[in-house]
Amino acid sequence: MPLHRRSLLAITPALAAALSFGRLSHAYSRPAPMDEIRLWPGYAPGGEGVTVTPEVVERSTDPDYNDRIAKHTRDPLLTVVRPVQSNGVSMLLIPGGGYRWAVVDKEGMDCARVFAVMGYTCYVLRYRLPADGWAAGPDAPLQDAQRALRLVRAHAATEGRSADRTVVLGASAGGHLAGLLGARSDATYAAVDAADQHSHRPDALILLYPVATLTDPYAHSGSRRELLGESASPDQIAAYSLEQMDWSGAAPTFLLHAMDDTAVPVENALMLSATLRQAGVPVEVHLFEEGGHGFGIRLIEGRPAAVWPDLVRAWLGRRGL
Repeated sequence: MPLHRRSLLAITPALAAALSFGRLSHAYSRPAPMDEIRLWPGYAPGGEGVTVTPEVVERSTDPDYNDRIAKHTRDPLLTVVRPVQSNGVSMLLIPGGGYRWAVVDKEGMDCARVFAVMGYTCYVLRYRLPADGWAAGPDAPLQDAQRALRLVRAHAATEGRSADRTVVLGASAGGHLAGLLGARSDATYAAVDAADQHSHRPDALILLYPVATLTDPYAHSGSRRELLGESASPDQIAAYSLEQMDWSGAAPTFLLHAMDDTAVPVENALMLSATLRQAGVPVEVHLFEEGGHGFGIRLIEGRPAAVWPDLVRAWLGRRGL
């Protein structure tokens, strides 16, 4: 059932603002052409053994909104959604997809439009997938995320925004990738140009229903399988479990999860929040009674979690972002 202006106005002030600014003239209508930025000046690194064919699949049967997924990406990119009036802050959005594909709209373009209305210059990442034969294996998506964040900072500097006012929002498996971006201080690829002089760690981190642990019984088994394969060792699993990583010096982090999430159990956020607190990382956690998994913006009409964009805006605002 398509959403209409009246129902959207009931969701959250953030969406009401989006409508009032004319950014969503009809609920989740197809976007106008946006700027796109290729991540790598040539081929993405380590692709000599990659033979997959890229594909973008439209899952929606409703002409009022898109629900695309990107499979087997070989030329990762950023799609830029610009605000009418910039607040000087850049936002990198990393959608989910269980590392099997990367969502384009639900946790990408839909969220970007809302945050662009708030003044954020938004960049939606379409990243490579770890099981497609890249030499870096499970680090291939992280290579793209690190490169993307550096490019966002470089573009901010040339467009009059401060490079050190850059936040990252990740959802589900994209939350796991964003978490790796926040926790890991090591560079995963050799510098290719001047953009790589910028930091690859966020200034603030927002994780929506994130895949955090890869250990049973709370792991999202599909994400673990796509990232590490069917027979990952305990050491590999531990190395990519966010709650077992060293978060010292990481950016302030915002966690949001629904208690009734049956795909990625809420324990993922709880375990990670405990690790963050122990590491001395400022953390704010919001748990909602209902909302399920993967709700993004469009799927939370009338649910408690519908307020999440405004909670994020308030949290960022307290940090000057």
